[in-house]
Amino acid sequence: MNNGRKLRGVDDSVVIMTEIVLPEDSNPRGSIFGGRVLALIDKCAAVAAMRHARSDVATVSLDSVTFVNKVKVGDVLQLRGRLNATFTSSMEVEVEVHAEDPLTGESRLTTTAFVTMVALDSEGSPTPVPGLATSSAAEEERARAAATRRKRRLDERRES
Repeated sequence: MNNGRKLRGVDDSVVIMTEIVLPEDSNPRGSIFGGRVLALIDKCAAVAAMRHARSDVATVSLDSVTFVNKVKVGDVLQLRGRLNATFTSSMEVEVEVHAEDPLTGESRLTTTAFVTMVALDSEGSPTPVPGLATSSAAEEERARAAATRRKRRLDERRES
């Protein structure tokens, strides 16, 4: 629902980031620190949200983070962020992280996450964001699932 707001498409704010995993990003066994992956996810989500809102943004929540496969030193990470839904001033951004072995080209999904970002005005207060125009059944389903996750988070906050 756009409530008269300007609409932007999902593709208008897609972010693709690439990062090589270096020794300082990893533990003594050569696997990347989970916190490093989370920081990259947060950065990717922020850029996608800023592109959509054309304003500053802040992270509200990071949830449904799933670490699927190991990432090791020397892997090349590719993060892809896209908006799933917009609400009044908040946006849900989905980020997928893939690791590529640069010697073989083999790529594997390593991490998925949903990040809620809020748009901020020049005073640092929440500000309305453009609506999200979906153009496929898959995008519509992601928007419905995002609305369900948002309702759950808000219900949990009220219960606290």
